Amino acid sequence: MSTVELKKRLVISGDEHELELRAEGSDSMIQSLSDTFIKCVESADFEISEDITEPERPIDIEHDVVVIYDNANLPSLMHRFRRTTDAELFGGSQKVHPAFIIGGEIYDEIYISVYQNTMINGKPYSLPMAKPVTDITLDDFEKACFSKGEGWHPMTAQEWGLIANLCAKSGVFPHGNTKYGKYHADENEHGEKYDNNRTLTGSGPVTWTHDHTPTGVHDLCGNVWEWLRGMRVKDGILYQCKDNDAALPETDLSKDGKDWETIKDDNGCVIRCGQDNNGNLIFTTREDIDAEYAGDEWEDVNMEAQSETLKELAFYPGEKKAYCYADGTDGEYCLIRGGHWSSGANAGVFYSSLYAPRSISSAFVGGRSAYFKKHRTPCPETL
Repeated sequence: MSTVELKKRLVISGDEHELELRAEGSDSMIQSLSDTFIKCVESADFEISEDITEPERPIDIEHDVVVIYDNANLPSLMHRFRRTTDAELFGGSQKVHPAFIIGGEIYDEIYISVYQNTMINGKPYSLPMAKPVTDITLDDFEKACFSKGEGWHPMTAQEWGLIANLCAKSGVFPHGNTKYGKYHADENEHGEKYDNNRTLTGSGPVTWTHDHTPTGVHDLCGNVWEWLRGMRVKDGILYQCKDNDAALPETDLSKDGKDWETIKDDNGCVIRCGQDNNGNLIFTTREDIDAEYAGDEWEDVNMEAQSETLKELAFYPGEKKAYCYADGTDGEYCLIRGGHWSSGANAGVFYSSLYAPRSISSAFVGGRSAYFKKHRTPCPETL
């Protein structure tokens, strides 16, 4: 993928005007657009005063939101997030947040869908005012995202953790469709419903974005739950994949996949979930807990295990009134986050549920794709 920015200053009837081309896409598409732009300008019936910018090669465009095309040559609006450390996010160590470590290499940026995805010809896209995809299993959503081409993948638990931590750091949390098209705490905030419950992607106000700005990521709170690849609970034990390797199609995260790793506390002990003596959800390294399903507001969750890894995943009381559910019984339960159209005060970017089997297909659950530009040559920053 390449980016380009071209500008021409023109004189038309004695007045100066500026034409500008900005684009991002495949190398061949960028070359074609650049050639067409220059050809059209130079063949037009007016005088060219001077070039402002005509780079010999594409240059980077420093915008938060960009358009990226997939292998079907269809666009998605994506938000660029730049590399950060645990120390910068939540006062952790100086290590790079795992969302930016893929295949052992450190990336300067990743791209997250601005909108909950909609399906076009079996592929997910980030587009405004669209019906979000639902009724899809985790495995099928993963396949659809990976089918878009190199770098495309389902949003991962590590990437959601990054955004949730950014919200906690700023103290700004997204509102959303938590009460049948409206925001439960302020019903003047509403989106455009397409049925009795769900809203079209991005149809709510700016407070429904992760940073309350027009360029923020929409609908991380409510509307429909979102599948996230790379975290689960199995037989009461928490698992993740290494770094952000969930972004790679070759990473085996099937039910019995070889690339799952146990999540550990800061002393290297395996973390479990279940129910404590008071009936509250607990994350602990102890084995003498009730292996049960439990859920609480985050401020009431018993965080007995101290773990930088859990903080990277935003599994801590960063949004105190949002809920967290986890199933500590036998079996595999995968991660969905955000909540849905009737979650009310439970919903939020920290709202977490580790009780969904990967096989579930529901009108309550959808997802969004993400992207990274794979290094073409070995990166000097490797782990």
